[in-house]
Amino acid sequence: MSKIHPDKVATVDEVKSKVDGTSTAVVTEYRGLTVAEISSLRRQLRSLGADYKVFKNTLVLRAIAGTAVESIGEFLQGPTAIAFVDGDVSAVAKALRDFAKESPKLIVKGGVVGGKPLTFKDLAALADLPSRDVLLAQLAGLVASPLRTMAGLLKAVPQNFAYGLSALIDSKGGPVAAPADEKVEEAAETPAGVEEAAPAASDDAAAPVAEVAVEEEAPVVESEAETTEAPFEDAASEPAE
Repeated sequence: MSKIHPDKVATVDEVKSKVDGTSTAVVTEYRGLTVAEISSLRRQLRSLGADYKVFKNTLVLRAIAGTAVESIGEFLQGPTAIAFVDGDVSAVAKALRDFAKESPKLIVKGGVVGGKPLTFKDLAALADLPSRDVLLAQLAGLVASPLRTMAGLLKAVPQNFAYGLSALIDSKGGPVAAPADEKVEEAAETPAGVEEAAPAASDDAAAPVAEVAVEEEAPVVESEAETTEAPFEDAASEPAE
């Protein structure tokens, strides 16, 4: 019984470790691509969270036996390169599709997502989906929109209540003055200090003063009359000469 070459063992172990890390993979055929093109595609996919590498089909079949990605074994024909995806699979599918348009020698065969096999058509449909970041932004917008609407309604409730209350007061003939307002109006109509000055100007207090004045002046008038009329009386009583 011959032993497996250490390099092959290392390749099998590498594929197993990748399968342990993700259950999503895309299988491509790279026949006719240059080393530079494969390197460029590898860098592009790495930025999207995918590790793209060329493997021997027999070693991959041995490594994926009994795993969640075993279904990709049907695509392992010809020169094969596999992208093990740990990021957004739709973004990876789109990158592979766009690269295949520029370099038709790249053929996307199929893959597996979450343990479920995908055909080329399935991957093409995934490529047409928005990226994960775009979907999250759209979802956030859908969630935020009702919240903004609710916030606007909550803000409008007190405003509408105030408008409604004002309209109700107007329909009842205007606001009813509070007791405090009545006191203010009475104070404004009656000058300050009138109540205190009124007793000083009453008739009972003024009458005695007037009577006293008349009584004091009367004797003065009578004395003047007596003084003035006295000479004429004396003159009339004397006989004419």
